[in-house]
Amino acid sequence: MGKSSKDKRDAYYRLAKEQGWRARSAFKLLQLDEGLAFLTLPKKRRWHKLTSAEFNLFANVSRVVDLCAAPGSWSQVLSRVLIQNEKFGLKAWQDNEAQLRRSMLSVFPSTEDQGPVVEAALAAQHEACRPREDVKIVSIDLQPISPLAGITTLQADITHPATVPLLLGALGCSSGEASRPVDLVLSDGAPDVTGLHDLDIYVQSRLLFAALNLALCVLKPGGKFVAKIFRGRNVDVLYAQLRIFFERVVVAKPRSSRASSMEAFIVCLGFRPPLGFRPSLEEPLGVGERLDSMVKEREMQLPVVAPAAMQNTRTGAWDCAPGMAIGMGARGSAITELRVYDETGDVQGSGSGRSTRWIAPFIACGDLSAFDSDASYLLPEDYISLDPVQPPIAPPYKRAIELRAAQSKAVR
Repeated sequence: MGKSSKDKRDAYYRLAKEQGWRARSAFKLLQLDEGLAFLTLPKKRRWHKLTSAEFNLFANVSRVVDLCAAPGSWSQVLSRVLIQNEKFGLKAWQDNEAQLRRSMLSVFPSTEDQGPVVEAALAAQHEACRPREDVKIVSIDLQPISPLAGITTLQADITHPATVPLLLGALGCSSGEASRPVDLVLSDGAPDVTGLHDLDIYVQSRLLFAALNLALCVLKPGGKFVAKIFRGRNVDVLYAQLRIFFERVVVAKPRSSRASSMEAFIVCLGFRPPLGFRPSLEEPLGVGERLDSMVKEREMQLPVVAPAAMQNTRTGAWDCAPGMAIGMGARGSAITELRVYDETGDVQGSGSGRSTRWIAPFIACGDLSAFDSDASYLLPEDYISLDPVQPPIAPPYKRAIELRAAQSKAVR
């Protein structure tokens, strides 16, 4: 498949090269920032009004961490939006409309006081367009990342405990001064898919928990966390776990993400850690090797229930049947009674009328008039296919290509 064929099949791949993005995933972050955009349908069955619910991921953000950042498309978006103050998509359209209104006011002044108002608005606009110097962005990946303007790149493992002090040092903070200085943590990492959906979902969930563990160590209260997920059968359990740490959890599907793909993005807003929670990469979320010790500790805390006594119908004697106790403290092959509690402390099925299952809202992000990622578009006759902006420096498949080339030479 040639480059022109791929440009026709994937519009966002072509647009990424034309607009100077390193990868098509840059549009996913831009559309996530726009949030929900949809059309309301009135009674006459006609599309009537465009409404939007923005996430405003970049609002009041000065320190950002981009995890699994290679090749650096999301870091490129952060650099151009936060440092260079560029606007894209819906925000660019709103800015153009505001400029048009201001120009009309300057041409047709309604009162004598319109001149100073327009001048003040233009001065504020020029001030907002100046590059920001207070923004600090750190990108982390196991693979090397080509340098970007205003971005600090770290080649490190996000699961290693030494990564947190290294990250804080890159942000210009020490562990004693500000242990949680980050406003926004992003993670667009994904494993090399195998085609076995259950395995891919599991590996992606572990990668998500690794990113979450690091985010819990550096996010300040009220911070934001955005990460890629693979939607599976029990993904609602993952949503409920994230809901413990964030006020608002939303599952978003950008228009640039193919509908045939099971990927989506979890947008977590309003970081609020539970009281007494102390994050650490040395003891991350998940039991892991501590399962046996946690089970023993749990058994010691639970009440011990006496074994049930059963009467023999023939002899009339009372026999003790060990293991036939009801309760969480029973040993052996006991029949246990599992009680599931919701956030209010009520037991599931107790008749309180409250549901114990929490379902995250699912929304589609981006403008409905944007390109469809699953469609093919005709290219003009004079179209020239461009090369990628930044080829991978050390792709994980590089060794496989070298081995395949060596094998082909040996066969010849």
